[in-house]
Amino acid sequence: MSTTTTFVGMPASAPPAHPAFPQAAREAVRDARLRGTLRHATHTIRAKRAAAVAEVSDWAALREAGRQIKDHTLRHLDRYLVQVEQAVTAAGGTVHWAADAAEANRIVTDLVKATGESEVVKVKSMTTQEIGLNEALEAAGIRAYETDLAELIVQLAHDRPSHILVPAIHRNRGEIRDIFRSEMGEWGRPAPEGLTDEPAELAEAARLHLREKFLRARVGISGANFMVAETGTLVVVESEGNGRMCLTLPETLISVVGIEKVVPTWRDLEVFLQTLPRSSTAERMNPYTSLWTGTTNSATADGPREFHLVLLDNGRTDALADTVGRQALRCIRCSACLNVCPVYERAGGHAYGSVYPGPIGAILSPQLRGTASGIDASLPYASSLCGACYEVCPVAIDIPEVLVHLRERVVQGGEAVRQGNRVVLRPARGHAAERAAMRAARWALTRPGVLRAGQRLAARSRRFAPRTLPGPGRAWTDSRDLPPLPAEPFRDWWQRTRGGKDTAR
Repeated sequence: MSTTTTFVGMPASAPPAHPAFPQAAREAVRDARLRGTLRHATHTIRAKRAAAVAEVSDWAALREAGRQIKDHTLRHLDRYLVQVEQAVTAAGGTVHWAADAAEANRIVTDLVKATGESEVVKVKSMTTQEIGLNEALEAAGIRAYETDLAELIVQLAHDRPSHILVPAIHRNRGEIRDIFRSEMGEWGRPAPEGLTDEPAELAEAARLHLREKFLRARVGISGANFMVAETGTLVVVESEGNGRMCLTLPETLISVVGIEKVVPTWRDLEVFLQTLPRSSTAERMNPYTSLWTGTTNSATADGPREFHLVLLDNGRTDALADTVGRQALRCIRCSACLNVCPVYERAGGHAYGSVYPGPIGAILSPQLRGTASGIDASLPYASSLCGACYEVCPVAIDIPEVLVHLRERVVQGGEAVRQGNRVVLRPARGHAAERAAMRAARWALTRPGVLRAGQRLAARSRRFAPRTLPGPGRAWTDSRDLPPLPAEPFRDWWQRTRGGKDTAR
């Protein structure tokens, strides 16, 4: 594990040019259709999730168990990753290690080329989106077909995902119908004549379009929700069955998985297979839970005859070195935090400039990519710190705590340096005005007489207090009210109402 991590240098996977979050969000909130679509979708999912969780009497215990399993695994990640490699290799698979997105894309591209194929089918995967795998394959003359319904919509529309669970949440049924009508023919089987925006018709059009892809494909690409260290088993949970087709029909399967997806034992899955479906799709269990270990030697059996596992770092060991920020690596990608976030509901996923939108993206993307770019430096501020995300997280990630921690990193800049068992920030030069203000506050707060005089002066001049701040402070008060000054200092109130001596010194 790395001991020194530079957060203001080149990020692990540089994002494309994208405005900072405030600017992108300002444009998004002006789109009334988008806000209406997001509000309806997130409120619906939120209500269903609450009902599904309420059915479980020991939800708090499951949540705490998930947190402890993840924390234990992250503390011993080096050992469990070696165990995964040994188990996968023993089961007939091949393990590749990728330090960053470029290396992972090169490995996968070379593996596909070695098969002689120019097409692949894909299971919905945030990790392959993170590294831009589809674009890398296209540059090498290989076409990747997304098979998840929402991912298919995004791909046909030449769009970007805007939600972890429902990538096309920003599209309504009429838009999807128009996309299918105009784009399906360019990618394969065209949409049926007279296609309407009825959900059943749209789903049938997608099913017919994808069926020929499944039957023709010789190479499948997936991520994984979990990897079991003791057996080398990979797990994918889904609701449609498209993933099952990609995992069982192709002769070659390539899985790109973040190193944090490990769990130590089969028994640990019992916790997550209860909390993940209820938190994400509000189901008691996922309709399709696919598990595979290595390869199959039979031509008639389901499963790949050649299996490759690409273990991806791409900034994860840097996040692991941060004792506060590493909480983000517990994430099981349920998206519950997005559905309760008032900021996401109004701004949408595209404003975050990352494949990981919402509260989890606001703490994960800056750690994986660094805070050198405007978008990544602004993401820790894309929150009201209301705490709703922490309340619904099934692995108890304290997202508000990490947001505040990352804001400190952005303000201070410089390097995060390991000192013993903890990571401390080595401040960069600059920010002289802020440091001067903090020194002045320290001077006043450590002198009770000065503080007492200042409080009384503020109380007596309260009618002259401005409603907005001048200069650079105006941007802050444009969207916030200054707290009102009390009519009298607390010490005066205490003496008046209690009749006691001023002991607050």
